[in-house]
Amino acid sequence: MKATIWHNPKCGTSRKTLAILEETADIDLTVVEYLKEPPSRAKLEQLYRDAGITPQEGLRVRGSPAEDLGLTDDGATAAQILDAMATEPSLIERPLVETDKGVRLCRPQDRVQEII
Repeated sequence: MKATIWHNPKCGTSRKTLAILEETADIDLTVVEYLKEPPSRAKLEQLYRDAGITPQEGLRVRGSPAEDLGLTDDGATAAQILDAMATEPSLIERPLVETDKGVRLCRPQDRVQEII
């Protein structure tokens, strides 16, 4: 099975999710450090759609400029949030994992089990 993790090595949850993937047999793993190689806006839109969550639910508020940018306000649209994430990847909550079985925002890390 192929799996891609959008990973931040400084994040404990992301490291734990990566460890689960690495310890699982028969996974062809791609690790993308999304702060260095951010996904495109279109890819983010696809990931959230496939995960069954909104861009608002995928928005990282803690440790990001989300509030300063007005993205936590009720009036912030999905399009505005996706545009901001594509420009500033620190706004992307992590880790996102995509496999042949689907996509999950793996918070907590055990959510990855649903798609492997």
